[in-house]
This record gives sequence, C-alpha cells and structure tokens, in this order.
Amino acid sequence: MTKDSLFGKTLAELKEIISQLGLPKFTASQIADWLYKKDISSIDEMLNLSKKARELLNENYEMGLSKPVKVQESVDGTKKYLFVTDEMKYIEAALIPDKDRSTLCVSSQVGCKMGCLFCMTGKQGFQGQLTAGQIVNQIHSLPERESLTNVVYMGMGEPFDNLDEVLKSIEILTSEWGYAWSPRRITVSTIGIIPAMKTFLDKSEAHLAVSLHSPFESERMSLMPIEKVHSLPGIMRVIREFDWGRQRRISFEYIMFKGVNDTPSHVRELVKLLGGMRTRLNLIRFHPIPDTPLEGTGEARLMAFRDELNEKGVFTTIRASRGQDIYAACGLLSTKELGEK
Repeated sequence: MTKDSLFGKTLAELKEIISQLGLPKFTASQIADWLYKKDISSIDEMLNLSKKARELLNENYEMGLSKPVKVQESVDGTKKYLFVTDEMKYIEAALIPDKDRSTLCVSSQVGCKMGCLFCMTGKQGFQGQLTAGQIVNQIHSLPERESLTNVVYMGMGEPFDNLDEVLKSIEILTSEWGYAWSPRRITVSTIGIIPAMKTFLDKSEAHLAVSLHSPFESERMSLMPIEKVHSLPGIMRVIREFDWGRQRRISFEYIMFKGVNDTPSHVRELVKLLGGMRTRLNLIRFHPIPDTPLEGTGEARLMAFRDELNEKGVFTTIRASRGQDIYAACGLLSTKELGEK
C-alpha cells in the first residue's frame, strides 16, 4: 500500500495529521519547517521531533520528494528537467536564467485535456493531475532553487483545470510557514476557464497571464476548443471588472502564426480588445511541433506587429526564444521520453 506524502501538505493539513496521530499541536509547525525551510530527504532527519513522532509518521507517511530523472542544458543556459510521477508518467520543468532573473516554468498536470492545436502537451492527452507536492517538488528539488527569482505555471497542463492543488502549492510557496515568497514572484497562465479564474483572483495574489492567440472568437475556437465553453467576451468581462490594484499584473500571451493571426485586422481588433487596460501583450515565436499545419510568423512581420500595437497604445513585447536545442517547448521532451519507453 502506497503511503501518503508529507511534502505538499499545508500547515492546516499537517495540524489535522498531528491531531489524528495524537501528537502535540506544535509538531505541525516543526514538520512544516523541516519540509519547506530545510534540505532533508527523510522523516528521520526531523531531529527536534520525538522518536515516537518520527515512528508514527514513518508508519503512515513518506516524504514524497523526487529528483529529476534527466536534465538537458541548452547552449543559452536554459535547462529542461524531466520528472517521473508516481504513475510512471513524465512531467517537465524549464529553468530560464536571464541576467538578474532566474525563472522556473512548472507543470500542473500530466498531459492536458484542452487540445490546443499548437501544443505538444495537448497531443499527449490528459494523463493525470499533479498534487501540490508534485508541483512544489519541481522547485524544491532543483540545485538552482536558492537562485530562483520567479516561478511561472506555464508548463504542462492547464493550471485552472487543477485549481485546488495549484492554490495549495501557491499557499506553500507564499506562507510564512512555507517558503515565504512574495506572490508577486508567481505568475499563473490559463487559457481562460472562467469560474476557476474568478476563484484564483479572489483567493490568490499571484499574477495572471491569459493565453489569447487571437482576438476573434471563431478563429480562437479553431486554435483553442475551450473557446466553445469559455468565450473571450466572458473572459474579458471578468478581467475588466476585477480590481487589479497597483502591484498585481494581468498579461496576455499571443503565439504568432504565419497568415493566421498576424494581419492588420488582428492589430485593430487587439487594440479594441485591450485598449485602455494596464496590461502587457507578450508575442511568442511559434516553433513547429509534429503534425501541425501551423507555421511561425517571420521576424520582420513579428517586429512590425509589435510596433503597430505599441504605436496604438497596447504595450507589446516579444518574448525571447530559449532552449530550442533541448526540446524546451512544452511537452516535447516528455513526449520523446514516452515514445522511447
């Protein structure tokens, strides 16, 4: 029988565990300190717990930590880490160092059920949810953990299709009993699942990024089937009605596809859609994946598209492409590993 993992439990969950085991209440805080503030690999290393406490924990729980099984490093310094889940499936995390920043892109699901036309993870299909522990483990297990400045939930899966575990992982990262990070170091990306997006905005203070990819509903639907259920007007209504304050950010992701979403009419419609908002539009180069009809927009048009939007008041940047020589695009490495297995 597989034991439950301690790593990934919130302080409230640890208190419940301690209560069930009949241990002193302060033991929960001690365990949280060992799990999230110290570098240990076993329950026996929790030296300020009584022998009885450690024995009871070992009988019922395991640590739940795992190291990457493979790492690839790009010529530009980007690293791609491959992890194996309990079900012997694969997930990925990508480390992107850049001058004074070091960003880790983490996964929230094994595979994905959203079926976006341009996404390799979607071609794997949905294989399972990650627990909060498996999400945070992608951060905790890295040699570069102490140098991380930012975490983005932009890896495999749709974070808002696993909202409870994503919120728990953010709680662990931002609580004083956890890693005590500022929520401003965290950005969660979504294709726009409206009820979950509302919950996230109310219960978290992390930044939000929305995968846009077209300002036209019918076209967006051809790229992202979720548009049939959670339409762009509904997504924008939630975003415009929310009080963002001065510190919390909303941004939009826009992969550029040649002859599909890079025309002057797209510029005009994006200005209508995003005009007057305090936001950023990130243009992303598309790097082809197997079995897709899509092509990436050329460099000249990409830069012109950015300039046209900036001239019309929509703050637009082009995201640097990183790690192309190591399958850095989401889902490529795990798909390759699945194929070899």
